[in-house]
Amino acid sequence: MLGKLLLTLAVMIIAFFFVRQRDMKEKSSPARTTLPPARPVNKAVEQEGHNLSADMRLGAYMFLVLVVGLGTTLYYFQWQDDHSILTVRLHSDGQTEAIVYQVYKFQMAERSFTTLEGILVTVASSERMEVEGL
Repeated sequence: MLGKLLLTLAVMIIAFFFVRQRDMKEKSSPARTTLPPARPVNKAVEQEGHNLSADMRLGAYMFLVLVVGLGTTLYYFQWQDDHSILTVRLHSDGQTEAIVYQVYKFQMAERSFTTLEGILVTVASSERMEVEGL
Protein backbone atom coordinates (compact mmCIF):
# COMPACT_ATOMS: atom_id res chain seq x y z
CA MET A 1 0.00 0.00 0.00
CA LEU A 2 2.85 2.36 0.82
CA GLY A 3 4.39 1.61 -2.57
CA LYS A 4 1.19 2.63 -4.33
CA LEU A 5 1.10 5.88 -2.39
CA LEU A 6 4.72 6.66 -3.20
CA LEU A 7 4.20 5.83 -6.88
CA THR A 8 1.18 8.14 -7.04
CA LEU A 9 3.11 10.96 -5.38
CA ALA A 10 6.03 10.46 -7.79
CA VAL A 11 3.72 10.65 -10.82
CA MET A 12 2.08 13.80 -9.47
CA ILE A 13 5.44 15.48 -8.85
CA ILE A 14 6.73 14.57 -12.31
CA ALA A 15 3.53 15.86 -13.92
CA PHE A 16 3.79 19.11 -11.93
CA PHE A 17 7.35 19.75 -13.09
CA PHE A 18 6.49 18.78 -16.68
CA VAL A 19 3.60 21.25 -16.84
CA ARG A 20 5.64 23.94 -15.12
CA GLN A 21 8.52 23.48 -17.58
CA ARG A 22 6.13 23.64 -20.52
CA ASP A 23 4.56 26.86 -19.22
CA MET A 24 7.99 28.42 -18.73
CA LYS A 25 8.97 27.56 -22.31
CA GLU A 26 5.75 29.09 -23.66
CA LYS A 27 6.31 32.31 -21.73
CA SER A 28 9.93 32.71 -22.85
CA SER A 29 9.35 31.73 -26.49
CA PRO A 30 11.11 34.21 -28.89
CA ALA A 31 8.27 34.01 -31.43
CA ARG A 32 5.86 35.25 -28.83
CA THR A 33 7.93 38.25 -27.78
CA THR A 34 8.81 39.47 -31.30
CA LEU A 35 5.34 39.30 -32.82
CA PRO A 36 3.01 42.18 -32.02
CA PRO A 37 -0.48 41.25 -30.89
CA ALA A 38 -2.90 40.80 -33.79
CA ARG A 39 -5.61 42.85 -32.12
CA PRO A 40 -5.79 44.90 -28.97
CA VAL A 41 -6.95 42.86 -26.00
CA ASN A 42 -9.55 44.32 -23.72
CA LYS A 43 -8.24 44.65 -20.14
CA ALA A 44 -11.48 43.27 -18.69
CA VAL A 45 -11.27 40.13 -20.84
CA GLU A 46 -7.61 39.67 -19.91
CA GLN A 47 -8.38 40.12 -16.20
CA GLU A 48 -11.28 37.65 -16.43
CA GLY A 49 -9.04 35.04 -18.06
CA HIS A 50 -6.43 35.54 -15.37
CA ASN A 51 -9.03 35.15 -12.59
CA LEU A 52 -10.36 31.97 -14.21
CA SER A 53 -6.84 30.58 -14.43
CA ALA A 54 -6.18 31.41 -10.77
CA ASP A 55 -9.49 29.84 -9.75
CA MET A 56 -8.72 26.67 -11.70
CA ARG A 57 -5.27 26.47 -10.11
CA LEU A 58 -6.77 26.94 -6.64
CA GLY A 59 -9.39 24.28 -7.37
CA ALA A 60 -6.71 21.86 -8.58
CA TYR A 61 -4.64 22.39 -5.44
CA MET A 62 -7.68 21.96 -3.21
CA PHE A 63 -8.57 18.73 -5.02
CA LEU A 64 -4.98 17.52 -4.66
CA VAL A 65 -5.01 18.23 -0.92
CA LEU A 66 -8.39 16.48 -0.60
CA VAL A 67 -7.22 13.35 -2.44
CA VAL A 68 -3.91 13.12 -0.57
CA GLY A 69 -5.63 13.76 2.77
CA LEU A 70 -8.32 11.18 2.09
CA GLY A 71 -5.76 8.61 0.96
CA THR A 72 -3.62 9.22 4.03
CA THR A 73 -6.62 8.95 6.34
CA LEU A 74 -7.83 5.70 4.79
CA TYR A 75 -4.31 4.26 4.87
CA TYR A 76 -4.02 5.14 8.59
CA PHE A 77 -7.37 3.53 9.45
CA GLN A 78 -6.41 0.38 7.51
CA TRP A 79 -3.06 0.24 9.32
CA GLN A 80 -4.76 0.78 12.68
CA ASP A 81 -7.24 -2.03 11.99
CA ASP A 82 -4.48 -4.40 10.83
CA HIS A 83 -2.46 -3.79 13.98
CA SER A 84 -5.25 -4.56 16.41
CA ILE A 85 -4.36 -7.44 18.72
CA LEU A 86 -6.53 -10.55 18.67
CA THR A 87 -6.69 -13.39 21.16
CA VAL A 88 -6.55 -16.84 19.59
CA ARG A 89 -7.46 -19.97 21.55
CA LEU A 90 -6.52 -23.39 20.20
CA HIS A 91 -8.50 -26.36 21.50
CA SER A 92 -6.89 -29.74 20.87
CA ASP A 93 -8.62 -33.10 21.22
CA GLY A 94 -6.19 -34.45 23.80
CA GLN A 95 -6.00 -31.36 26.04
CA THR A 96 -8.48 -29.99 28.54
CA GLU A 97 -7.13 -26.43 28.55
CA ALA A 98 -6.93 -24.25 25.48
CA ILE A 99 -3.64 -22.70 24.39
CA VAL A 100 -3.91 -18.90 24.20
CA TYR A 101 -1.94 -16.72 21.76
CA GLN A 102 -1.84 -12.97 21.05
CA VAL A 103 -1.80 -12.14 17.32
CA TYR A 104 -1.88 -9.04 15.12
CA LYS A 105 -4.90 -9.09 12.82
CA PHE A 106 -2.85 -8.78 9.62
CA GLN A 107 -0.82 -11.87 10.55
CA MET A 108 -3.87 -14.14 10.69
CA ALA A 109 -4.26 -16.60 7.85
CA GLU A 110 -6.83 -19.31 7.30
CA ARG A 111 -4.98 -22.16 9.02
CA SER A 112 -1.90 -20.40 10.46
CA PHE A 113 -0.78 -17.24 12.22
CA THR A 114 2.30 -15.56 13.67
CA THR A 115 2.19 -14.56 17.33
CA LEU A 116 3.46 -11.31 18.84
CA GLU A 117 6.58 -13.20 19.92
CA GLY A 118 7.25 -14.23 16.31
CA ILE A 119 6.19 -17.89 16.61
CA LEU A 120 4.57 -19.32 13.48
CA VAL A 121 1.64 -21.54 14.48
CA THR A 122 -0.08 -23.85 12.01
CA VAL A 123 -3.49 -25.13 13.07
CA ALA A 124 -4.07 -28.84 12.54
CA SER A 125 -7.33 -30.12 11.13
CA SER A 126 -8.10 -31.81 14.46
CA GLU A 127 -7.79 -28.53 16.40
CA ARG A 128 -10.46 -25.92 16.88
CA MET A 129 -9.49 -22.25 16.71
CA GLU A 130 -11.40 -19.45 18.48
CA VAL A 131 -10.60 -15.85 17.62
CA GLU A 132 -11.62 -13.04 19.99
CA GLY A 133 -11.49 -9.37 19.12
CA LEU A 134 -12.71 -9.30 15.55
